[in-house]
Amino acid sequence: MVSEDDILKYARSLDGVSERVDDGMLIFEREKIFLCVETGTDPLRIELRCDRRLSETLQERYESVMESRALGRNGIEVICSGQLSADEVRDLVRHAYEISVE
Repeated sequence: MVSEDDILKYARSLDGVSERVDDGMLIFEREKIFLCVETGTDPLRIELRCDRRLSETLQERYESVMESRALGRNGIEVICSGQLSADEVRDLVRHAYEISVE
């Protein structure tokens, strides 16, 4: 299962990222918001910018993936309960980071 520390460390390692806190969420931005981390949740809850087709596929496949409350149709919310591996979650963070400049 992916940890909050793991996600924060990974997001902070990406180039050109700024970070801020808003309503108890850590917000990571490049040109656009790409990652929101709800700190202190168990299991960890994150929201990510996501391609719509990928979003639909993930929502159909995993009950722990749903439409993002913060990003709406431009993102997904992931409850990191173990359905997705740590590597898969990091890959989604990377995808969100890469499309945040399009």
